[in-house]
Amino acid sequence: MSGLQGDAGPATHSSLCFDMDNTFPVLHGVKDLRLETHPIPELRDDQVLIRMSKVGLCGTDISMVYKGRTADLDVTFPTGVGHEASGVVSKCGKDVTHVKPGDRVTIEPGSFCRTCDHCLSGRYNVCDKSSFHASVAMYPGCLARYFVYQGHLTYKLPDSISDEEGAIVEPLAVAVHACRRAGVWAGQSMLVTGAGPIGLLCLVVAKALGATNTLVTDIKESRLELAKKMGADHTLLVGSGTSQSQAKQVHQMMGCEPDVTMECSGSQAGISLAIYATKSRGKVMQVGLSGPEVTVPLVHAGVREVDIMGVFRYLNTYPIAIDLLAKKLVDVNPLITHRFKFEEFQKAFDMFYKGEDGAVKCMISC
Repeated sequence: MSGLQGDAGPATHSSLCFDMDNTFPVLHGVKDLRLETHPIPELRDDQVLIRMSKVGLCGTDISMVYKGRTADLDVTFPTGVGHEASGVVSKCGKDVTHVKPGDRVTIEPGSFCRTCDHCLSGRYNVCDKSSFHASVAMYPGCLARYFVYQGHLTYKLPDSISDEEGAIVEPLAVAVHACRRAGVWAGQSMLVTGAGPIGLLCLVVAKALGATNTLVTDIKESRLELAKKMGADHTLLVGSGTSQSQAKQVHQMMGCEPDVTMECSGSQAGISLAIYATKSRGKVMQVGLSGPEVTVPLVHAGVREVDIMGVFRYLNTYPIAIDLLAKKLVDVNPLITHRFKFEEFQKAFDMFYKGEDGAVKCMISC
């Protein structure tokens, strides 16, 4: 991804190098992942070299590999894969002082200009020059033996957080940002449509913030069983019936219309259910990535003054996510259903893509 390691793309391989190489999968096209070895570029003064530990696979990774795009963003090939990661600092540029070699860390993916109105007003996640607006991947990605990254987007992990938990800080930060933007607070009722990793993380964050009446929907019973394990008060298997009829089921089960709905399925059906189910003057937070265009009952939302809000990645939420994990206010470990060695990356991608064996979060050891 442009800007993530200073010079963008494969051109970094022409830089001055350390006396060692890096091995990582490179995506050359749809379904074309190849394991390659390249020199590690010399660090800039504001960068760190990280020996990767754990990398979690995300729906974005799967969409990149098997579709060549995610939402309305196309992948520029060749590119790397993986952005949910933890590792150990091997070397620091001279301007990096908040971490040192030997520190366990996680990274916040993305880059931003730090000079535009959005960045200067604290909304760096929607910076027009952000690398995430130009592409959806890093080269090389975090799924690698080593990773060179910007120091100011590298966060130290406390000893109380495991390497696997450290790799889940990234999606947890998404959930924290979504819940904060939706204004989730004590005593509220919340509907979550879609019990994938992000939906389940929105659930545990909302519970930590004090939401007292939660319902999670999904089309898979196994996902709903996991939602119950992670604290959902109610679950609803959807897949048949209209969005209006499903909304009535939600109201009956919860005993109310939800104050907030986290739409995490990214499906047209999920978005429609969210609009019909949410209380008048409530909020629908669109967290899941759908296609570039969907048909939704917008007039129904308008006449009931239901606010439909977008959320993009994270915004100053990494420290909060790390703190929630360190103080054991949330438990993300039930999400990890499968573990793989680095050499088994293709097997991990295929299993996650096909949804085999109830795969929710696949974790790869680097």
